Amino acid sequence: MKTRTLLLPLLSSIVLLTACASTGSLVSAPDVSLRNVEATELGFSEQTFLLEFDVSNPNPFPLPVRSISYGVDLDGYRFATGSTPTSIMVPASGASEFAISVEVDLMRTAPQLLYIVRDSLKRDIPYELHGQFALDIPMAEPVRFRTNGAVRMREISQQALKSH
Repeated sequence: MKTRTLLLPLLSSIVLLTACASTGSLVSAPDVSLRNVEATELGFSEQTFLLEFDVSNPNPFPLPVRSISYGVDLDGYRFATGSTPTSIMVPASGASEFAISVEVDLMRTAPQLLYIVRDSLKRDIPYELHGQFALDIPMAEPVRFRTNGAVRMREISQQALKSH
């Protein structure tokens, strides 16, 4: 009888810990796509781009995102990586959008990206996007995403060209 009394709380604890440990698998990965790349500042030694993303949530509950880690490759070359705190709420079975500003030095880090950015004004450029969302849900593991597609840059504004 005493063994049963001790065994029941132990089994309950194991079931509870197993459920908590697997919360990451309860959250389906969102669909994330790169909608636009916009040059906001173009200087000789530094360029700033605004990356605009769409995200759709396949889960029947909202996803409160507290930070995003990301990597973006354009035409096979690493364009940007980073992590940024954010406060995005992606509705249950719904969609949202977010933007990230990145600073790069195309002349020093990857001169071939200069041509890719230039060409993206005339043609769609293939991209690969990967990363993860850190959720503002207790004990939830980060939700990873990976996708690819094509994006065309909007026309470079005169303001971006005048900023340096």
